[in-house]
Amino acid sequence: MKTPSPRTAQTLSPSTKGQKLLQHFKTYFWLYLFILPTLIWYAVFLYGPMGGIIIAFKRYTGAKSIWASKWVGLKWFKSFFSSYYFTTILRNTLTLSLYSLCTFPLPIIFALMINEVTHTKFKKSIQTIMYAPHFVSTVVIVSMLQLFFANNGLVNQLLQSLGLEEVAFMTDPAAFPHLYVWSDVWQNLGWGCIVYVSALSSVDPGLHEAATLDGASRLQRIWHINIPTILPTIMVMLIMRVGGIMANNTNKVLLMLNDLNADTAEVIGTFVYYRGLIDGNYSYATAVGLFSNVINLILLLTVNKISDKLTKNSLF
Repeated sequence: MKTPSPRTAQTLSPSTKGQKLLQHFKTYFWLYLFILPTLIWYAVFLYGPMGGIIIAFKRYTGAKSIWASKWVGLKWFKSFFSSYYFTTILRNTLTLSLYSLCTFPLPIIFALMINEVTHTKFKKSIQTIMYAPHFVSTVVIVSMLQLFFANNGLVNQLLQSLGLEEVAFMTDPAAFPHLYVWSDVWQNLGWGCIVYVSALSSVDPGLHEAATLDGASRLQRIWHINIPTILPTIMVMLIMRVGGIMANNTNKVLLMLNDLNADTAEVIGTFVYYRGLIDGNYSYATAVGLFSNVINLILLLTVNKISDKLTKNSLF
Protein backbone atom coordinates (compact mmCIF):
# COMPACT_ATOMS: atom_id res chain seq x y z
CA MET A 1 0.00 0.00 0.00
CA LYS A 2 1.34 3.39 -0.99
CA THR A 3 2.09 5.69 1.90
CA PRO A 4 0.56 9.18 1.42
CA SER A 5 3.01 12.01 1.25
CA PRO A 6 3.23 14.43 4.20
CA ARG A 7 1.64 17.13 2.03
CA THR A 8 -1.37 14.89 1.23
CA ALA A 9 -1.74 13.90 4.85
CA GLN A 10 -1.66 17.55 5.86
CA THR A 11 -4.35 18.39 3.29
CA LEU A 12 -6.61 15.66 4.63
CA SER A 13 -6.05 16.57 8.26
CA PRO A 14 -9.18 18.06 9.91
CA SER A 15 -7.06 20.22 12.20
CA THR A 16 -5.30 21.74 9.21
CA LYS A 17 -8.65 22.45 7.53
CA GLY A 18 -9.82 24.14 10.70
CA GLN A 19 -6.70 26.27 10.83
CA LYS A 20 -7.12 27.31 7.21
CA LEU A 21 -10.77 28.20 7.83
CA LEU A 22 -9.81 30.25 10.88
CA GLN A 23 -7.10 32.00 8.89
CA HIS A 24 -9.63 32.71 6.14
CA PHE A 25 -12.00 34.40 8.61
CA LYS A 26 -9.14 36.42 10.08
CA THR A 27 -8.09 37.59 6.62
CA TYR A 28 -11.59 38.62 5.55
CA PHE A 29 -12.91 39.57 8.98
CA TRP A 30 -14.01 43.08 8.00
CA LEU A 31 -15.82 41.85 4.89
CA TYR A 32 -17.82 39.35 6.93
CA LEU A 33 -18.50 42.07 9.49
CA PHE A 34 -20.01 44.26 6.77
CA ILE A 35 -22.48 41.58 5.69
CA LEU A 36 -23.36 40.59 9.27
CA PRO A 37 -26.29 43.10 9.60
CA THR A 38 -27.81 41.72 6.38
CA LEU A 39 -27.48 38.15 7.63
CA ILE A 40 -29.09 39.12 10.95
CA TRP A 41 -31.95 40.87 9.12
CA TYR A 42 -32.65 37.79 7.00
CA ALA A 43 -32.43 35.50 10.02
CA VAL A 44 -34.80 37.60 12.15
CA PHE A 45 -37.38 38.72 9.59
CA LEU A 46 -37.33 35.95 6.97
CA TYR A 47 -36.04 32.66 8.31
CA GLY A 48 -37.14 33.10 11.92
CA PRO A 49 -40.85 33.62 11.18
CA MET A 50 -40.88 30.51 8.96
CA GLY A 51 -41.48 28.48 12.09
CA GLY A 52 -44.94 30.04 12.22
CA ILE A 53 -45.92 28.09 9.09
CA ILE A 54 -46.96 25.31 11.45
CA ILE A 55 -50.16 27.21 12.32
CA ALA A 56 -51.41 26.29 8.83
CA PHE A 57 -51.88 22.80 10.30
CA LYS A 58 -53.36 23.95 13.63
CA ARG A 59 -56.38 25.82 14.98
CA TYR A 60 -54.55 28.94 16.12
CA THR A 61 -56.58 31.78 17.60
CA GLY A 62 -54.05 33.87 19.49
CA ALA A 63 -55.48 32.90 22.86
CA LYS A 64 -53.07 29.98 23.01
CA SER A 65 -49.50 29.63 21.92
CA ILE A 66 -48.67 28.03 18.58
CA TRP A 67 -47.48 24.83 20.24
CA ALA A 68 -50.52 24.57 22.52
CA SER A 69 -53.00 25.03 19.66
CA LYS A 70 -54.94 21.98 18.46
CA TRP A 71 -53.54 20.08 15.49
CA VAL A 72 -56.06 19.89 12.61
CA GLY A 73 -53.88 18.55 9.79
CA LEU A 74 -54.93 19.60 6.29
CA LYS A 75 -58.29 20.99 7.33
CA TRP A 76 -57.62 24.57 6.18
CA PHE A 77 -56.22 23.45 2.84
CA LYS A 78 -59.28 21.29 2.17
CA SER A 79 -61.53 24.15 3.22
CA PHE A 80 -59.80 26.51 0.79
CA PHE A 81 -59.80 24.07 -2.13
CA SER A 82 -63.51 23.34 -1.67
CA SER A 83 -64.54 26.96 -1.08
CA TYR A 84 -66.65 28.96 -3.50
CA TYR A 85 -63.87 31.51 -3.93
CA PHE A 86 -61.04 29.09 -4.84
CA THR A 87 -61.63 28.94 -8.62
CA THR A 88 -62.21 32.68 -8.95
CA ILE A 89 -59.22 33.67 -6.82
CA LEU A 90 -56.85 31.25 -8.56
CA ARG A 91 -58.07 32.35 -12.00
CA ASN A 92 -57.65 36.05 -11.17
CA THR A 93 -54.18 35.51 -9.71
CA LEU A 94 -52.97 33.56 -12.73
CA THR A 95 -54.62 35.96 -15.19
CA LEU A 96 -52.88 39.01 -13.74
CA SER A 97 -49.55 37.20 -13.38
CA LEU A 98 -49.56 35.73 -16.91
CA TYR A 99 -50.72 39.05 -18.34
CA SER A 100 -47.83 40.77 -16.55
CA LEU A 101 -45.46 38.05 -17.75
CA CYS A 102 -46.39 38.88 -21.35
CA THR A 103 -44.85 42.32 -20.79
CA PHE A 104 -41.52 40.77 -19.73
CA PRO A 105 -39.78 41.55 -23.09
CA LEU A 106 -40.58 45.28 -22.89
CA PRO A 107 -37.67 46.27 -20.56
CA ILE A 108 -35.33 44.21 -22.78
CA ILE A 109 -36.51 46.00 -25.91
CA PHE A 110 -36.23 49.38 -24.19
CA ALA A 111 -32.69 48.56 -23.01
CA LEU A 112 -31.68 47.57 -26.54
CA MET A 113 -33.11 50.85 -27.85
CA ILE A 114 -31.35 52.91 -25.19
CA ASN A 115 -28.08 51.15 -25.95
CA GLU A 116 -28.28 52.30 -29.58
CA VAL A 117 -28.54 56.00 -28.62
CA THR A 118 -25.19 57.69 -29.18
CA HIS A 119 -26.03 61.20 -27.92
CA THR A 120 -24.93 61.03 -24.27
CA LYS A 121 -27.07 63.87 -22.85
CA PHE A 122 -30.20 62.73 -24.67
CA LYS A 123 -29.59 59.15 -23.53
CA LYS A 124 -29.20 60.16 -19.88
CA SER A 125 -32.28 62.38 -20.05
CA ILE A 126 -34.44 59.56 -21.42
CA GLN A 127 -33.14 57.17 -18.76
CA THR A 128 -33.86 59.64 -15.95
CA ILE A 129 -37.38 60.30 -17.22
CA MET A 130 -38.11 56.58 -17.48
CA TYR A 131 -36.61 55.74 -14.06
CA ALA A 132 -38.59 58.43 -12.22
CA PRO A 133 -42.03 56.67 -12.07
CA HIS A 134 -40.46 53.78 -10.14
CA PHE A 135 -39.99 56.06 -7.13
CA VAL A 136 -43.63 57.17 -7.11
CA SER A 137 -45.66 55.61 -4.32
CA THR A 138 -48.22 52.95 -5.25
CA VAL A 139 -50.85 55.05 -3.46
CA VAL A 140 -50.04 57.97 -5.76
CA ILE A 141 -50.15 55.73 -8.85
CA VAL A 142 -53.63 54.45 -7.96
CA SER A 143 -54.77 57.99 -7.16
CA MET A 144 -53.60 59.05 -10.62
CA LEU A 145 -55.55 56.17 -12.16
CA GLN A 146 -58.66 57.22 -10.29
CA LEU A 147 -58.27 60.83 -11.47
CA PHE A 148 -57.66 59.89 -15.11
CA PHE A 149 -60.17 57.04 -15.42
CA ALA A 150 -62.97 58.18 -13.10
CA ASN A 151 -66.45 58.72 -14.55
CA ASN A 152 -65.71 62.44 -14.82
CA GLY A 153 -61.99 61.97 -15.35
CA LEU A 154 -59.77 63.12 -18.19
CA VAL A 155 -60.15 59.96 -20.30
CA ASN A 156 -63.96 59.99 -20.14
CA GLN A 157 -64.01 63.70 -20.94
CA LEU A 158 -61.97 62.98 -24.06
CA LEU A 159 -64.32 60.13 -25.01
CA GLN A 160 -67.36 62.38 -24.60
CA SER A 161 -65.72 65.12 -26.68
CA LEU A 162 -65.34 62.53 -29.47
CA GLY A 163 -69.00 61.62 -29.22
CA LEU A 164 -68.40 58.31 -27.46
CA GLU A 165 -70.12 56.93 -24.38
CA GLU A 166 -68.69 57.23 -20.89
CA VAL A 167 -66.90 54.12 -19.58
CA ALA A 168 -66.72 53.24 -15.86
CA PHE A 169 -63.11 52.07 -16.00
CA MET A 170 -62.48 51.85 -12.25
CA THR A 171 -65.55 49.69 -11.59
CA ASP A 172 -65.53 47.64 -14.78
CA PRO A 173 -64.24 44.08 -14.10
CA ALA A 174 -63.00 43.76 -17.69
CA ALA A 175 -60.92 46.95 -17.42
CA PHE A 176 -59.20 46.08 -14.14
CA PRO A 177 -56.48 43.72 -15.53
CA HIS A 178 -55.51 46.28 -18.20
CA LEU A 179 -55.30 49.16 -15.73
CA TYR A 180 -53.32 47.05 -13.27
CA VAL A 181 -50.79 45.66 -15.77
CA TRP A 182 -50.14 48.70 -17.96
CA SER A 183 -49.86 51.13 -15.06
CA ASP A 184 -47.26 48.73 -13.64
CA VAL A 185 -45.44 48.74 -16.99
CA TRP A 186 -45.41 52.54 -16.99
CA GLN A 187 -44.09 52.63 -13.43
CA ASN A 188 -41.38 49.97 -13.72
CA LEU A 189 -40.32 49.85 -17.38
CA GLY A 190 -37.35 52.16 -16.96
CA TRP A 191 -36.24 50.64 -13.68
CA GLY A 192 -36.55 47.10 -15.02
CA CYS A 193 -34.22 47.82 -17.94
CA ILE A 194 -31.30 48.88 -15.71
CA VAL A 195 -29.94 45.35 -15.33
CA TYR A 196 -30.09 44.82 -19.12
CA VAL A 197 -28.38 48.14 -19.85
CA SER A 198 -25.62 47.11 -17.44
CA ALA A 199 -25.29 43.74 -19.17
CA LEU A 200 -25.09 45.43 -22.59
CA SER A 201 -22.18 47.54 -21.38
CA SER A 202 -20.08 44.35 -21.31
CA VAL A 203 -20.49 43.76 -25.05
CA ASP A 204 -17.10 43.88 -26.78
CA PRO A 205 -17.11 46.84 -29.26
CA GLY A 206 -14.73 44.84 -31.41
CA LEU A 207 -17.54 42.40 -32.21
CA HIS A 208 -19.67 45.23 -33.60
CA GLU A 209 -16.74 46.61 -35.59
CA ALA A 210 -16.04 43.20 -37.13
CA ALA A 211 -19.73 42.65 -37.90
CA THR A 212 -19.98 46.10 -39.51
CA LEU A 213 -16.99 45.32 -41.74
CA ASP A 214 -18.73 42.08 -42.77
CA GLY A 215 -21.78 44.11 -43.85
CA ALA A 216 -24.10 43.33 -40.92
CA SER A 217 -26.96 45.79 -40.41
CA ARG A 218 -27.82 47.33 -37.03
CA LEU A 219 -30.69 44.91 -36.47
CA GLN A 220 -28.46 41.96 -37.36
CA ARG A 221 -25.83 43.12 -34.87
CA ILE A 222 -28.47 43.50 -32.17
CA TRP A 223 -29.87 40.03 -32.88
CA HIS A 224 -26.57 38.16 -33.20
CA ILE A 225 -24.35 40.08 -30.74
CA ASN A 226 -26.32 42.06 -28.13
CA ILE A 227 -29.10 39.57 -27.41
CA PRO A 228 -26.80 36.50 -27.06
CA THR A 229 -24.59 38.54 -24.73
CA ILE A 230 -27.43 39.41 -22.35
CA LEU A 231 -29.20 36.03 -22.72
CA PRO A 232 -27.88 34.71 -19.34
CA THR A 233 -29.27 37.83 -17.63
CA ILE A 234 -32.58 37.47 -19.46
CA MET A 235 -32.96 33.84 -18.38
CA VAL A 236 -32.15 34.58 -14.74
CA MET A 237 -34.69 37.42 -14.65
CA LEU A 238 -37.28 35.21 -16.37
CA ILE A 239 -36.75 32.39 -13.87
CA MET A 240 -37.25 34.80 -10.98
CA ARG A 241 -40.32 36.29 -12.64
CA VAL A 242 -41.95 32.89 -13.18
CA GLY A 243 -41.00 31.92 -9.61
CA GLY A 244 -43.27 34.71 -8.35
CA ILE A 245 -46.17 34.03 -10.68
CA MET A 246 -48.58 33.33 -7.79
CA ALA A 247 -47.70 36.65 -6.14
CA ASN A 248 -49.24 39.95 -7.20
CA ASN A 249 -48.80 43.48 -5.91
CA THR A 250 -51.32 43.06 -3.11
CA ASN A 251 -51.09 46.68 -1.98
CA LYS A 252 -51.99 47.93 -5.44
CA VAL A 253 -54.81 45.44 -5.87
CA LEU A 254 -56.27 46.41 -2.49
CA LEU A 255 -56.23 50.09 -3.46
CA MET A 256 -57.97 49.37 -6.79
CA LEU A 257 -60.37 46.73 -5.44
CA ASN A 258 -64.06 47.53 -4.98
CA ASP A 259 -67.32 45.61 -4.85
CA LEU A 260 -67.98 46.04 -8.58
CA ASN A 261 -64.65 44.81 -9.97
CA ALA A 262 -64.05 42.06 -7.38
CA ASP A 263 -64.82 39.36 -9.94
CA THR A 264 -61.47 40.01 -11.62
CA ALA A 265 -59.60 41.88 -8.88
CA GLU A 266 -59.78 39.47 -5.93
CA VAL A 267 -56.46 37.56 -5.79
CA ILE A 268 -54.72 35.26 -3.31
CA GLY A 269 -52.91 38.15 -1.65
CA THR A 270 -56.10 40.07 -0.91
CA PHE A 271 -57.86 36.89 0.21
CA VAL A 272 -55.06 36.23 2.72
CA TYR A 273 -55.27 39.83 3.92
CA TYR A 274 -59.02 39.74 4.55
CA ARG A 275 -59.07 36.26 6.10
CA GLY A 276 -55.96 36.76 8.22
CA LEU A 277 -55.81 40.39 9.35
CA ILE A 278 -59.44 41.42 9.00
CA ASP A 279 -61.28 38.22 10.02
CA GLY A 280 -58.52 37.01 12.37
CA ASN A 281 -58.44 33.49 10.90
CA TYR A 282 -54.64 33.25 10.96
CA SER A 283 -54.43 29.51 10.35
CA TYR A 284 -56.63 29.66 7.27
CA ALA A 285 -54.70 32.62 5.84
CA THR A 286 -51.36 30.92 6.52
CA ALA A 287 -52.52 27.77 4.73
CA VAL A 288 -53.55 29.79 1.67
CA GLY A 289 -50.25 31.66 1.67
CA LEU A 290 -48.30 28.41 2.06
CA PHE A 291 -50.16 26.90 -0.90
CA SER A 292 -49.21 29.92 -3.03
CA ASN A 293 -45.55 29.76 -1.99
CA VAL A 294 -45.29 26.02 -2.67
CA ILE A 295 -46.62 26.56 -6.21
CA ASN A 296 -44.08 29.35 -6.71
CA LEU A 297 -41.27 27.09 -5.50
CA ILE A 298 -42.31 24.28 -7.86
CA LEU A 299 -42.48 26.70 -10.80
CA LEU A 300 -39.08 28.17 -9.91
CA LEU A 301 -37.38 24.77 -9.77
CA THR A 302 -39.09 23.59 -12.96
CA VAL A 303 -38.24 26.65 -15.05
CA ASN A 304 -34.72 26.72 -13.63
CA LYS A 305 -34.21 23.10 -14.73
CA ILE A 306 -35.65 23.75 -18.19
CA SER A 307 -33.49 26.83 -18.64
CA ASP A 308 -30.40 24.90 -17.59
CA LYS A 309 -31.07 22.20 -20.17
CA LEU A 310 -32.02 24.49 -23.06
CA THR A 311 -29.70 27.48 -22.59
CA LYS A 312 -27.18 26.29 -19.96
CA ASN A 313 -28.19 29.30 -17.84
CA SER A 314 -29.79 28.88 -14.41
CA LEU A 315 -29.92 30.28 -10.90
CA PHE A 316 -28.24 27.19 -9.42
